[in-house]
Amino acid sequence: MMACAGVSAQGKALHDAACLQCHASLSGGNAYQLYQRSDRKVKTPEGLTKRVKSCALAADVSWNEAQREAVVRYLSDNFYRF
Repeated sequence: MMACAGVSAQGKALHDAACLQCHASLSGGNAYQLYQRSDRKVKTPEGLTKRVKSCALAADVSWNEAQREAVVRYLSDNFYRF
C-alpha cells in the first residue's frame, strides 16, 4: 500500500509541475475543474492513459512510462476513481 501512495505522490508532483498552468487557463483558473465536470471526456482507465500521453506531448514533457503511469495513478486515485 505504501508503494501505491508513493507512486500517487510522485504522480501529483509531476502533474502539478507540468499540467496545472495549462489546465487553469482552460478552465477559468480552477485547474482541477477539468476532472470534476459532469461531462468529462475520460470515462475509462484506458482513456485516462491515452489522455495523459497526449497531454504530455502537448505540454512538451518527456515523462518515461513509469512517470506517465504515476500521473495516471494520481488522477485515478483522486478524481476518476477507476
